[in-house]
Amino acid sequence: MTQPPSGGPVGPPADQPGAPTVPDAAAPPAPTTPGAAAPRKKRGALVAAIALAVILLLCAGGGVVAFLTLRDAESGEGAKEPAVAVDEFLKAVYQDRDPDRAAGLVCSSSRDEKKIAAKVAEVEKHVAAHQNPRFRWSSPQVDNQTADRALVTTRVTMTTADEKVTDQDLRFTVVKQTGWWVCEVG
Repeated sequence: MTQPPSGGPVGPPADQPGAPTVPDAAAPPAPTTPGAAAPRKKRGALVAAIALAVILLLCAGGGVVAFLTLRDAESGEGAKEPAVAVDEFLKAVYQDRDPDRAAGLVCSSSRDEKKIAAKVAEVEKHVAAHQNPRFRWSSPQVDNQTADRALVTTRVTMTTADEKVTDQDLRFTVVKQTGWWVCEVG
């Protein structure tokens, strides 16, 4: 085995292809390009942009969830007493025939605007089918009441100009949340 002479170059001779080049210590450093540090800056900006997008997505998602959760929440105080809640509901349906007002008197868990509108439409159908119908009801009676629930009954009577009379007994479940709200009609 032979060893290169001491103090001489190590490796293949410089004139051979594939030979490594050794920078000359006396040569000036190669000029740097402005984009040499850019990949690190671009990567940082990309990470920041992704993080910002994720944060915005989470905030928007939270806003949508809050909206969907709270949109049917009771907005108002409700009635002071269970019988008053029933009386106001009957006025909205039978006298005013206003489905929006009636929906505003129903608890959020039972608020189905299509069903309420259908009930008001049914009353409108009776009005159109009879001569000058009038609706009245007995004073709502609280049959059973706890701290947060009451059963209220009344009798609705429709009287027409040609003296036809129809009665319907109704039973309401009324719940107390921010006041008393009609929840079920049977």
